[in-house]
Order: sequence, then structure tokens, then C-alpha cells
Amino acid sequence: MEQTLYGLIGAKLGHSYSKLLHEQLGGYRYELIPLPTEDEARAFLEKRAFTAVNVTIPYKQLVIPYCDEVEPKARAIGAVNTIVNRGGKLYGYNTDYAGFAYLARAHGVDFAGKTVLILGTGGTHFTVEAVCRDGGAAEILCASRTGRGGALTYSEAMHRRDVQIIVNTTPCGMYPHGGQCMLDPTAFPALEAVLDVVYNPFRTELVLRAADHGVNAAGGFEMLVAQAVYAAQYFTGQFFASDSVIPAACRRLQRQLTNVSLIGMPGCGKSSVGAVLAQTLNKTFVDLDEEIERRTGQNIPDIFAREGEDAFRRYEAAALADITQQTGQVIACGGGIVKTQANVHALRQNGCVLWVQRPLNKLATGGRPLSRGGAALKQLQEERTPLYQAASDAVLDNSGALQATVDAAVQLFERETLL
Repeated sequence: MEQTLYGLIGAKLGHSYSKLLHEQLGGYRYELIPLPTEDEARAFLEKRAFTAVNVTIPYKQLVIPYCDEVEPKARAIGAVNTIVNRGGKLYGYNTDYAGFAYLARAHGVDFAGKTVLILGTGGTHFTVEAVCRDGGAAEILCASRTGRGGALTYSEAMHRRDVQIIVNTTPCGMYPHGGQCMLDPTAFPALEAVLDVVYNPFRTELVLRAADHGVNAAGGFEMLVAQAVYAAQYFTGQFFASDSVIPAACRRLQRQLTNVSLIGMPGCGKSSVGAVLAQTLNKTFVDLDEEIERRTGQNIPDIFAREGEDAFRRYEAAALADITQQTGQVIACGGGIVKTQANVHALRQNGCVLWVQRPLNKLATGGRPLSRGGAALKQLQEERTPLYQAASDAVLDNSGALQATVDAAVQLFERETLL
């Protein structure tokens, strides 16, 4: 009896959203099937004990010889990310092409006449190269760590000041290694757009750095959803109205996965608002100060008294780096979280940041080492206001009733995060 198995194969799959996505799209059970070695991947393909699978890093080229038929576009690209078993014969497709084309189109990125720099030389590189070429790119450059096979090294690529579009096809910056970035987008004065096929986190460090400098930048989440929709059509033989199904699937999954981080002055009500907001959005609530106290075994005032603010900031940054790699959370942050850019990027990688504002005379000050009221509190507010403004996506007024504030936060969440 033929086994019914839909799933995803790849070396490391702990970061994948594909199970959530496919089970919502197609109504079938979908498994994550990690195959850490090439030998395991080959054994899996030889057994053919599956109905249909998606393929991710690093096996998009390895799987091709195991397919009895490969669609012409996938053959030309040299990468297969979707395999369907029909009566024991394996049919290979490339839905990444249509997925990446959708991502570029959704963000208004036009390759016609442009100089494009593609980071990486794996299977996804060839797919992106094909989309860029078909889109009329004037020149397509490639960069890798080694610079082999005619590619530039990353240091060499930094000198190509004519680059207008950068596309990352490597796993750099992917969960659980958020914050990594192979080159500085500010080194490219002609840069117009950055696309990153990595979808977890939603915004990689490359995307965040580009956006900080006003460059049109997007991560690979919409590509993930689009290619999954196209793959589900091959899996099921059903047609999906992609123009409506893809945006709807993006919104549904984003609502579930996106974080909401609350920043603002000490005592402005971040924890009170956050706890109720998390219940309302069906997300996990995280109070960052409580997490620091749990990790250190000390309360916040004692950390300040015994070790000083610098030590507290190190504990804070370490806790934040871990927490913000996870999804589906409402995170209430300490008032000084915005003092370092790395913290701001950590908050923004998987969601939106709301600046909770409350009148100065209504701020609670008890038990807060840096918030003693009076002139000192006013000075602290003046120092931090530009930092809160730069770090936040929107302002959340918390001068009225708690429920009114939460209702407003839900509206801001919908506006700022859902595509």
C-alpha cells in the first residue's frame, strides 16, 4: 500500500514555517523531515516512500538525478524544490522561481536594466539568477565566501559601487543566527533594493541595515508563501487563485507568528498593556525585566546596585537576543532597551515595535533604578524620546483606560505588520 506523506526535506529544518503553511493551505498533514547528511537524503529519495515533498538547503541540486522527469524551467535553472510521486515516478518542479518573482513584484523591484549582485552560489542562486535574467537585468554579479567559479569574494563585491539591487540566497542571518550580515549595504551608493530569501527571521540583519538607510528592503516571507501555494497545486492537482490566496495566507500566518514589542519610558504601562494584548492576540507574553531576573537570580534594583548599569545592559541584550528569535510573542521591554542599535534590530527582526506613551506626571517610579521622578525623570524622557521615535513603528497612547489602549494596540498591530 502506497504511503501518504507530504513534507519538507533539508539538512536543518528547525527554522521552518512550512508545516504551518502547507497544512493551512492544502488541508493535508505535512511533516518536517530533517536529513542532515547527503547519504540520508539519497536513501530517502531512493525509497520513494512519499507522496510529495518540498526540498530546501542544501539538496535542491542533489535531488535532480532522482527525478524521472524534470520540468523544463527547473532543468534550465538546475534546481528542484518540489517533487511529486505519481505512481512511483518522481516529477521535479521549481516553484521558487515563481515565488521569488512574486516577492520582487510585491515590493516593486524591477530588474530591467539594473546591475544585480546575488550573494551565494547554491541552488537558490540559480533560481534568482533566472528571474533576474528573464526580468532584463543588465548585469548579474555573484559573490561567495571563496570567490570560486568566477564569483567575487564579498570583499571584492563591496567595491562594485554600481550595484543597484542585492539579493541574498545564502543562509546567513537565518534562525538561529540572527544578526549576521556578510556585507554593508551602505557601501553601495547606487543601491535601490535589497531582497533576502531568508524568511526566518522576517527581517534579516541585511534587510534591517538596508532599511535603516532608506533602501527598499524585504525578507523572503512572501516568497515562502508564494512558492508553497504553487507547490500545493502540484501536490493536490487543485488550482489556487494565487493573487488572492497568497496575500491571505501571508496575513494569516503573519498574524500568528509576528511579535509585538512595547517600548517606552519606565512606568508607562508596558507590562500591563502587554499582558492583556497578548491574551487578545493569543500570543505569549514576555516581560523582559522578569526574564532577566529569572536568568540572573537577582532583582533589577540589586543588579544596578551590585554590578552597575553596564552589567544590567549586558544581561538585557543577551536575554533579548534569545527571546526575539522566537515568534508569536508580545514583549514588554525595559525603558533603556533602545540605547543600542543591536537591541533595536533584535526587536524589529520578527515584528513591529510600539512606543507606549503616557504623560510624565502619570509615570510610575517605584522600584525603578533610573526613574526617580522630578527633573531627573524629565531629563531622561528628553534623552530617550528621539531613540524611541527612531526605534518604533507607531505610537501607542496609554493615557486613558487600559482596554482602550489595548484596542488601539490591536489596530496598530494590524496596520503595521499584516501585508
